[in-house]
Amino acid sequence: MAVFVQVVERGGFSAAGRALRMTPSAVSKLISRLEARLDVRLLNRSTRKLQLTAEGSAFYDRATSVLADLDEAERAASAGERPAGRVRLNTSASFGTHVLGPVLAQFFEAYPDISIDLVHTDAVIDLLGERTDVAIRSGALKSSGLFARKLGATPMLIVGSPAYLARHGTPTTIAELEQHNRLGFSYSRQVDGWPLLDSGDTVLMIPNGNVQANSGEALRLLAINGVGLTRMASYTVTADIAAGRLVPLLQHCDTGYLEEVHAVYLGQGGHLPARVRVLLDFLAEHARVS
Repeated sequence: MAVFVQVVERGGFSAAGRALRMTPSAVSKLISRLEARLDVRLLNRSTRKLQLTAEGSAFYDRATSVLADLDEAERAASAGERPAGRVRLNTSASFGTHVLGPVLAQFFEAYPDISIDLVHTDAVIDLLGERTDVAIRSGALKSSGLFARKLGATPMLIVGSPAYLARHGTPTTIAELEQHNRLGFSYSRQVDGWPLLDSGDTVLMIPNGNVQANSGEALRLLAINGVGLTRMASYTVTADIAAGRLVPLLQHCDTGYLEEVHAVYLGQGGHLPARVRVLLDFLAEHARVS
């Protein structure tokens, strides 16, 4: 069972073998024996990749729960042994810079035996395919097999630098905003435009400026440097507004939309490795957004 989980999470027999210090052929034989015992095919094998069957996916979910229970039992029986191991955490650069970075030292003080493999990307990833324990996602969650801990919700602000506004003027109406360089994301989002109130109706302003970026932090820095206007989560620009680097705009046109932020993960909440569980608890307490 443990070998099967390693094969799934590491994407192949060779990678699982390296992790377990076994040969790929030995790993393959164990999986074949497991399939023969269960009388089902768990994995479809090809020259390029492995793919879980429906039965394999269900068995993986149960197997991870069973193994997590064993891990928890061993931890509880080891006289208060501290959580240890590596956690792979995926987050946007904005959340990593403005929320996670300032509190990580506190986490490591509490859990010195845990290490974090931190990956920054604004794109939505496949947690299983990317072998990720926890991912931070913004926006409403779609229905999926993932579990989530809500980390709060944040307003969205249109902002620009004083230098940009001095050159191009400060928009006070939606019509004036249409004449400005609006910087946006280069990938598809749940709402690809900027929702704004116009005489009680919601209109969608498309950010079709001369730069599109795949990172919120890139857009923030472009705005600070006077390239154009952008729309950002409040927590990412609060310090910039306080310092005068950015100016909030058209707040009277705000729809009141709040973008939710969640920590998402695979597996039942009660069947998580201790290293993952304590990170989720820490994030829920110390990495909230508003």
